[in-house]
Amino acid sequence: MTIEQDLHSRSESKCELCGMDTHLDVVEVPPVALVRVENCILACATCRNQIDASDTMEIDHWRCLNDSMWNPNPAVQVMAWRLLKQLEGEGWAQSALDMMYLDEETQVWAASGIEEETESDSKDSNGATLNAGDSVTLIKDLEVKGAGFTAKRGTMVKNISLTDNPKHIEGRVNGTRIVLLTAFLKRA
Repeated sequence: MTIEQDLHSRSESKCELCGMDTHLDVVEVPPVALVRVENCILACATCRNQIDASDTMEIDHWRCLNDSMWNPNPAVQVMAWRLLKQLEGEGWAQSALDMMYLDEETQVWAASGIEEETESDSKDSNGATLNAGDSVTLIKDLEVKGAGFTAKRGTMVKNISLTDNPKHIEGRVNGTRIVLLTAFLKRA
């Protein structure tokens, strides 16, 4: 089977973002080294055009992301997350982002697609700028290697320190000073 045939089978010949069943085509979810079913989605012409020209996004069309963000396929989750990030100024989109859960590997993939647009400032998982001394909350359980514990989701980390890498901050969890990825934090 071809990639397109596999995607039609996976999506039941519907756009994996909005559910339309016409003018469907394969869309690669970057970064893509080798095109495979796992890093592609099937999208309709309306979704493709708006993904390619994000300055002409029809905000109401993307309310479909409230459903597609729960798709079990990581490529669909990544595309939904990226689109919601572009729309995060809309209340409904910010609410969807707050509810959305991505496993660690998928979160890194999703964030890698928007890295070119970020400045050197540290930003949390919702794009809010982090400053030294801020408090943040963990948005997922994180195993702390070498310390023998798991930092639980919802843990508050107070008085953070910034590092040279804008994707990392330092903070104290369970009395241990550790480096945390900003992709797994939300400013408190």
